[in-house]
Amino acid sequence: MALPKTSWQLCLLAIIGGAVSALLVIVFTLSIDLLQQFYLTKLGDYTSLSGISRLLLPIIGVCGILLFAWLTGYHYLRAGIPFVLHRLKISYGIIPLKNTLNQFVGGVIALSTGFSLGKEGPAVHLGAACCGYLGSKLYLPFNSIRTLSACGVAAGIAACFNTPVAAVIFVMEVILREYKVHMFIPVMLSAIVGSMITRSFLGQSHGLEFFTNVSFGPEHYLPLILLGVLLGCLASIFNHQLVLIIKYFQRWHIITRLLIAGVITGTLGYFAPYAMGIDSSAISFTLANQDQLSVLLLLLLAKFLMTIFAIGLGVPGGIIGPILGIGAIAGTCSALVIMQLLPGEYAGSDFALMGMAGFMAATLNAPLAALLAVVELSNQVELIIPAMLSIASSCLIAGQFFKNRSVFLMQLDVQQLSYRKPPIESSLQKIGVAGAMRTEFSLLESPSPQEIAQVLTSADNQALVIKKSRQNANEYYFTEFNTLNQEPAAETVIKHKMMPLSSQETLAEAYLALGEARCGAVYIYHRDPDTILGIITFEQIRRYLLEGKLSS
Repeated sequence: MALPKTSWQLCLLAIIGGAVSALLVIVFTLSIDLLQQFYLTKLGDYTSLSGISRLLLPIIGVCGILLFAWLTGYHYLRAGIPFVLHRLKISYGIIPLKNTLNQFVGGVIALSTGFSLGKEGPAVHLGAACCGYLGSKLYLPFNSIRTLSACGVAAGIAACFNTPVAAVIFVMEVILREYKVHMFIPVMLSAIVGSMITRSFLGQSHGLEFFTNVSFGPEHYLPLILLGVLLGCLASIFNHQLVLIIKYFQRWHIITRLLIAGVITGTLGYFAPYAMGIDSSAISFTLANQDQLSVLLLLLLAKFLMTIFAIGLGVPGGIIGPILGIGAIAGTCSALVIMQLLPGEYAGSDFALMGMAGFMAATLNAPLAALLAVVELSNQVELIIPAMLSIASSCLIAGQFFKNRSVFLMQLDVQQLSYRKPPIESSLQKIGVAGAMRTEFSLLESPSPQEIAQVLTSADNQALVIKKSRQNANEYYFTEFNTLNQEPAAETVIKHKMMPLSSQETLAEAYLALGEARCGAVYIYHRDPDTILGIITFEQIRRYLLEGKLSS
């Protein structure tokens, strides 16, 4: 599994990790439902509460989130998809346990108390953490732990939306940002398992059954392009305003930030209860009032403000759910506006679905994931061309004219969390040292010059490692002839002190250890640093970078 190749072992672990991740997401979802049953007559319906109750509920929720965060440490409150992207890059997807606990408990409280957030953020975090923990406990190579964490993300998304195909593409397009077959297959298996387990426990429903009979003709293609233009503009405003809020408030203490988010959500919820909670409430209200433009515009504004303040101020939760809700409202409003410009018959539900696709694509910069999400949510392959028109125009407008990027990357930039590595390191991170190390070498302890020469001049051309016993720990030296700028007769032996590397590390860590000297080698161990499994020389790394070969 240390090599970038499809392996049955990793596929098996992807299935196991996907199953556990899906079960964890189901427990998360049921916990939200259980908590809401205490004060809501119908799950997700905040209109059953009085105005003062809607005002106070998010503030009470913030108090619960802060209480748990105080017990674990406030700096462990960072969670969600941007945090997962950060951990995948700097630690191969291994996520601290306390962050995961805060994501679970904080996510349950936030999604139960009316914040405009989605379940997919906690689902992604929980899935990645679960699979990353599994890989670390099995001492897998870090490159395979990264793939396994991505499998957990796919299982979490599939379990959350019951859309396995869109989950796979989301992982490749947004999380990993690359398409590799050896990653694609385990991610696909994990998404399948996650979706199957969710359907077994929660049924076939994905929560958006009202999109069943959607149809478009050629006469709708121009309106769809105009819709995409409007959505691209709105997505750019959404992303940039969210970044401004994060940037302005990031120096404030987390207690103050969350309390402000609770007050804003409660105040807006007092006047617009359908804007509270996850996306389904806002979408159902939109479709029931699709001819009332002024009401929908107020709902759009309330949902927009609730979402950017909740996410921007650090409330634990996802952003994709609210994005779908905002997209549906914006699509319906756009249909009413376009109807005035281009008279004709436009169904609000049809444009609501296209609004979801276009707004999601432009906000996340994930056109293919948005396209497949629409197809799976509506169960209609015929929507591919209409959705592509809306998605293409929205992404083009957002990227070309507003310099819009993925909202997750913009969040990471403003929070100064790294998600990039130099190209050389990114390439070397894909190969574990256990798959590239030389296992044929001679190990001598304090040898004589004659013994050293005998090994170095032997016909089998084995590498030589010299062991020197020290009081605190043993030291190892990679030994070779130095013939640089010398006659063959003047050969001398040079010794390079070797740094130990765990068998879980990748070639990137070996390169960083040897890159400054441009010579020598590191030795690989498993748990016990005095037990050498193999060595990696700088020449091996150089040859791989130049020729793509791992031979010694």
